Amino acid sequence: MGNKAKIIDLPKILDKRGNLSIIEEFKNIPFKIKRTYWIYDVPGGEARGGHAYKENQEFIVALSGSFDVVLDDGREKKTFHMNRSYYGLYVPKGLWREMNNFSTNSLALILASTPYNADDYIYDYLEFKKMIDNG
Repeated sequence: MGNKAKIIDLPKILDKRGNLSIIEEFKNIPFKIKRTYWIYDVPGGEARGGHAYKENQEFIVALSGSFDVVLDDGREKKTFHMNRSYYGLYVPKGLWREMNNFSTNSLALILASTPYNADDYIYDYLEFKKMIDNG
């Protein structure tokens, strides 16, 4: 995939009382965190996302359960199976993103580089393809 999407391992502090992982802006992820949200109680067979961002970057972690993140750069699709709380997926701007295959009781944490802005979303795949093709 011709983008810089990648799995980033997070620090793990192992302790017999329970483990701990950390996410710090500019240290573990390459952006300042401006928004945090989570997705949960997704009914079986449903998908989330189905859009791209013009500016927003994201970091996605499966805090509980599992799900798939499908990224599309306009030429190639790649699926990342998220099922551990000690790594996350960095998603740069300009990629089409869909999340699906949610397990029961899954919890997806998303850290975003921008506050919510409806104008930053591209919901039409053909518009996304035009944006990619026009560079």
